[in-house]
Amino acid sequence: MTDWLFPPAPTPSLPIAGRAERLPVRRILCVGQNYAAHAREMGHDRAEPFFFSKPADALVTDGADPLFPTATADLHHEVELVCAVGEDGRITGWAVGCDLTRRDLQAAAKAKGRPWDAAKGFDQSAPCGALTLGPLPDPAAPISLSVNGQTRQSGRLDDMIWAPDEILAKARTLWDVRPGDLIFTGTPEGVGPLQPGDRVEAAIGGLQPLTFTLRPR
Repeated sequence: MTDWLFPPAPTPSLPIAGRAERLPVRRILCVGQNYAAHAREMGHDRAEPFFFSKPADALVTDGADPLFPTATADLHHEVELVCAVGEDGRITGWAVGCDLTRRDLQAAAKAKGRPWDAAKGFDQSAPCGALTLGPLPDPAAPISLSVNGQTRQSGRLDDMIWAPDEILAKARTLWDVRPGDLIFTGTPEGVGPLQPGDRVEAAIGGLQPLTFTLRPR
């Protein structure tokens, strides 16, 4: 039995739609610029998708409302299809996620050639809905996000440059992908700013929707 200096933090996890069990989350990998139109709005012409990461404890689940983060004047929303890796090493389920981004910090890091950790991997930066087990209900499903009832992002999953299985295969060339790893698969065009108090509703056809309000500090 291990004697801890202090009690370890709880294991981050995702609820599973229709099940009492939860999926333990090991880490979060994210794919950038996996929709051609989003790559263009970020100043690139159909850029090759690439990876970055968030810590597992950045998850916000079970309908909780994240706090508006510190150190930013330009927080952006990015709705994403989330894949979960199961015991057999394959994608076992799917969820709706939102990659919250400190866009001003990201722009400053890009300009200086520095890492994006503070722009992407901050506390409560990964709100995520309940996991739906099994195959993706509709690989061409609509994906959308609205803020205070106004649609901001709208696209289709088959607009992705890399499909989920291709993303998983590419991730395996870079990491030892294991059960409990989540992959955020990229966002369609229309990313934009959020303010404290904004109500965000994100949806993908066939999956549990994600809804949250940004709590002011």
